[in-house]
Amino acid sequence: MGTLIGHVVPGFGFLLIGLWHLFNHIKLHLQHPNSYTAPTWFPASKFKYAELLLIILGSSASIAMELFISPEKHQPFDDDGTIPSNHLHNFEHATISMTFLVYAALAIILDKLAPRAQHGLTQLLGAIAFGQQLLLFHLHSTDHMGPEGQFHWLLQLVILVSLTTTLIGIGFPKSFLVSFVRSLSIFFQGLWFIVMGVMLWTPGLISKGCFLNDEDGHKVVRCQSEEARHRALSLVNLQFSWFLIVVAVFGVAFYLVLIKFYGEKVEYFTLGSDREYEEYDDVESQKKSNVGDSKGFVDHMGKTAFAPIDMER
Repeated sequence: MGTLIGHVVPGFGFLLIGLWHLFNHIKLHLQHPNSYTAPTWFPASKFKYAELLLIILGSSASIAMELFISPEKHQPFDDDGTIPSNHLHNFEHATISMTFLVYAALAIILDKLAPRAQHGLTQLLGAIAFGQQLLLFHLHSTDHMGPEGQFHWLLQLVILVSLTTTLIGIGFPKSFLVSFVRSLSIFFQGLWFIVMGVMLWTPGLISKGCFLNDEDGHKVVRCQSEEARHRALSLVNLQFSWFLIVVAVFGVAFYLVLIKFYGEKVEYFTLGSDREYEEYDDVESQKKSNVGDSKGFVDHMGKTAFAPIDMER
């Protein structure tokens, strides 16, 4: 990361995964509204593990870019074997990618072995990946004061939604809304990554009074005055609010469009066979017969008990 390409490419990855999940969750829920259970990932028609393989390949490429391709020496360490300060952010980004790689690899293994706790464990691994992402962006070693820091702070809110809904999904796998919000939050993550890359590393789009400054080998947005900095942060907040509205409208519109294609189906369940109904009727008849017999017995006992008694004088 730290560049236009470093944000746009991962952004497209998150955006595609979020859109893929959103489409499949809506489709699955429309086709099976009563028996819907949300999977953690979706198999593709031609290659089952296409989604997970895409995550593995994307994460591997990100790690290689951060640790071996981007650094001038093509390795991230200093001459004495320590991690230099200007490469700390590279290790942070690579660690996030490594966590998603581990999630995807273990998800494939769990699917192959198919243990009983497969769904819960896979959801937990996804939650760990989002948790790691949230932690490292929150404790990011790069600047937290300027526009870049504001972009990252707002990104954390979206990641928090992804993390929360993934954890909730462990206990409520049949909740469509939980899956819908999680998919939309992943989509929003990708969109915000793209916006961040374009707005921070395109000189013509940088806020008035701010500029790109070369610091420790990567460019950072700095502002000429405190007023310019506050204006830049306010513009970032406005952009986030506008894109939040766009994502919400898109999510609902996408759902309504898919209803046109797949429709809302009503599932009917057979309560029992004719034999069960006959047995149920027999039981009910027997209960009524028993109640009638009991009532007759009580009436007989009452008449006997309270009949006049002839007493000899």
